[in-house]
Amino acid sequence: MKKIALLIEDLYDDKELIYPYYRMQEEGYQVDLIGSEKGVNYKSKFGLPMKSDEASRDVKADDYEAIIIPGGFSPDYMRRCPATIEFVKSFDQQKKPIVSICHGPWLMISSCDLKGKHVTGFHSIRVDLENAGAIYLDQEVVIDGHLITSRTPKDLPALTKALIKVLS
Repeated sequence: MKKIALLIEDLYDDKELIYPYYRMQEEGYQVDLIGSEKGVNYKSKFGLPMKSDEASRDVKADDYEAIIIPGGFSPDYMRRCPATIEFVKSFDQQKKPIVSICHGPWLMISSCDLKGKHVTGFHSIRVDLENAGAIYLDQEVVIDGHLITSRTPKDLPALTKALIKVLS
């Protein structure tokens, strides 16, 4: 079965994790929740707990078709874990789809080569992205090679449609 990695840490945005979690299952993918630790209940911004299936140190990009980075404050925790950074970096090196929304590109700054790449994200991280060498676009979905980014939860339908199209 084809698999997608969906990153999770405390304070993830509920919609940005739950929507792609179920939507990609509807498309026939196994969606693994990958945290810094396996079997941990991580809580969302609104307190919804979701348990990680695997730890980032125990998985490889080779086993997944794509990776999804939800927003909220969780990407700040994700980028504090060297194994999570290396996991995302391996997707970037292999040019496998990296999907990121809202504050998710914070992790991409730490793990992807963004120089000259067109990306979007929540407006408050625009300067962070530009300082990493990216070209910020205020659009619901921006696709640049294997990088697929969106701004806010209202962009989720367009973001998941873009991922499904890239994977088909």
